Amino acid sequence: MIEFGEDLCRDLKEATAREWLETNGLGGFASSTVAGLNTRRYHGLLVAATRPPVGRTALLSKLEETLIVAGRRHELSANQYEGAVHPQGFQWLSRFRLDPFPVFTYRVEGFELEKAVVMLHGENTTCVRYSLRRVDSGEADVRLEVRPLIAFRDYHALTHENGALDSRVRVEEGLLTVAPYEGLPPLHFAHEGGEVEAAGYWYRNFIYAEEQARGLDYREDLFSPFALTFDLNGRGEVSVIASTERRDAARAGELIRAEVARRERVLQSAPADDDAVRALTAAADRYVVARGSQKTVIAGYHWFGDWGRDTMIALPGLTLVTGRFEVARSILEEFARYVSRGMLPNRFTEGDEAPEYNTVDATLWYFEAVRALVAYTGDVEFVRERLYAVLKDIIDWHERGTRYGIHVDADGLLAAGEEGTQLTWMDAKVGDHVITPRRGKPVEIQALWYNALRVMEELGRAFGLVEDEGKFASMAAHAFESFDARFWNEVAGCLYDVVDGAALDASIRPNQIFAVSLHHSLLSGERARRVVEVVERELLTPYGLRSLAPSDPRYSGHYGGGPAQRDAAYHQGAVWAWLVGPFVKAYLKVHGRTPRSVSDARSLLGPLVAHLREACLGHVSEIFDGDAPHAPRGAVAQAWSAAELLRALVEDVQGGAVKA
Repeated sequence: MIEFGEDLCRDLKEATAREWLETNGLGGFASSTVAGLNTRRYHGLLVAATRPPVGRTALLSKLEETLIVAGRRHELSANQYEGAVHPQGFQWLSRFRLDPFPVFTYRVEGFELEKAVVMLHGENTTCVRYSLRRVDSGEADVRLEVRPLIAFRDYHALTHENGALDSRVRVEEGLLTVAPYEGLPPLHFAHEGGEVEAAGYWYRNFIYAEEQARGLDYREDLFSPFALTFDLNGRGEVSVIASTERRDAARAGELIRAEVARRERVLQSAPADDDAVRALTAAADRYVVARGSQKTVIAGYHWFGDWGRDTMIALPGLTLVTGRFEVARSILEEFARYVSRGMLPNRFTEGDEAPEYNTVDATLWYFEAVRALVAYTGDVEFVRERLYAVLKDIIDWHERGTRYGIHVDADGLLAAGEEGTQLTWMDAKVGDHVITPRRGKPVEIQALWYNALRVMEELGRAFGLVEDEGKFASMAAHAFESFDARFWNEVAGCLYDVVDGAALDASIRPNQIFAVSLHHSLLSGERARRVVEVVERELLTPYGLRSLAPSDPRYSGHYGGGPAQRDAAYHQGAVWAWLVGPFVKAYLKVHGRTPRSVSDARSLLGPLVAHLREACLGHVSEIFDGDAPHAPRGAVAQAWSAAELLRALVEDVQGGAVKA
């Protein structure tokens, strides 16, 4: 449980710097700040996934609550307008806790009103439960007014007052329904005996400070279709359920208890009775979502969908470390369906368009995810029956060449890239300008290619396929020899970042760490040790690895400004939290598992564990500034950040969790 008292809750700067996140296993979510003030266009009480896991639509922005004691109105909400925050309901907030969902406690005139926000798994449904108790002697008439503010828009967009909105409210016993625009699902509000005021109003000029800081549109108008007033005299609890389905508010307690029980079952799979491991196990559940009848991974909240690269990198930490092996199999099988010309999708689009295939590394991470599944489960039969033919086809396509110039060169290494494309994980692009093109033979691609070939060799051996085993062993040996001859930079004592013919890119970047950290590694001994030392000296921060050394003239230590400024810094100095996992693995490889090295590794992970109480509570941010104090940036909750922290804590530091 994460908990804050009134000192933080009533400090607007601190309370808005901490965000909470609820998810529904479909790609939908609810999110805001501890202060209850929305600072992002993505904040809302119900962002529904209308075509799971995408089609995300911000239906309900928030509920404006007013506690009325003996006729005196106490507004509990908070909104940012130009030059003012009004009302300032956070001044009544005495406590906030994440237990396991957001719970706000307001203290007003001798009463405590507790508000819990819970999303239900598998539904576009948010339950808001209010509980009132008297904390001192005395009597007073107490009522609660709840007024929804709706947006009904794509979650990347903003809405403004318009005449197209249908303001009508369908009123039934215990249920109110609005359908303001054609083509979007109606929104149902189930309630317990609220008195309805059906008059609707526009509320104008909300300001979202985080969008303003990101150089994006940041003003929005929201519509309130009705208000509900609950008489709290003689009753301790009332609920409002906002959903794309018709729900009965009288069942709110039952629904919430069922969701709590589901989350407790998730925690039972935590591989260690450790607060950080349990918190990250809970976080891991938030990224695994439905894609049809199978599972996929949301790369991050609030704005990412499911990406091939992120999914395969995150899969071991999200599903294998936590013992959710069927989920891992489902993800691997689902992505196998989308392999095209030997390539895994880079990402699935928000619309009905075909997946995008502009990636060279997502496909190679697939082999590592398969290897990890076998290591944990020993389930080679699943791989033989469902995946091996796909894996072989991938290798064949890489041998003869596929999209974007991806092909095995004569030296056995993997070349990739065309003008104007960005194929590695360093994929930022401003207009037509690729920030880090890395055409040729990037170092981590060779490490992943070699690892993939060794995985195929092992599978061939396990299946008794002598010809396959020999072929992949030979290909791996050829790649190893060529890598050894081309990539070592003796002057810097580490690896070149990219080799492209005679051009040698000596940029000090974190990509070389994979030549040490991957299961089948290209480096060992003295060279591996020197790579780890250079990466530690030049790139390591408390929150992960910088994407470029500060000594490089292209280095940008601050990630901020408009989209072009941010994209220009994305891989030119920003710290990536997920890279702490491969660094810790590489560190322990070269230093061995001694009490000292394990203690060092645990210390390296400490700041990210502490970060679980900052930014998005219980989650790990996508990136941090390269310069101290390394402020969190980017997406507030990133799958591979949480997954690699969890995997490193369990596999590397504790030395556990692998089953087979």
